[in-house]
Amino acid sequence: MCSAPKQGQKLPAGVDVEKETVITGQVLGADGSPVGGAYVRLLDGTGEFTAEVVSSGTGDFRFFAAPGTWTLRALSSQGNGEATISPDGTGIFDQDVTIAS
Repeated sequence: MCSAPKQGQKLPAGVDVEKETVITGQVLGADGSPVGGAYVRLLDGTGEFTAEVVSSGTGDFRFFAAPGTWTLRALSSQGNGEATISPDGTGIFDQDVTIAS
């Protein structure tokens, strides 16, 4: 299957990715389709709740965090999913979360 590469999200003006750690991704269904309206939670390395956003209509989400190990947990009416990401510095780090129905 041939498709365009993932374009990612546009960052707000003034975000300096040389000074910020940005975690972005997309919530995807088991079939690979985007899941909008999912609650995406950011949990720190000990499993403590840190932040929550709602995925866009195209399943996109974004968090500003610090380097370290983070868990992304997506909760939706279609199911739930989880992924781990470990940004090691500043920049944009992409991690999709696939939900299981």
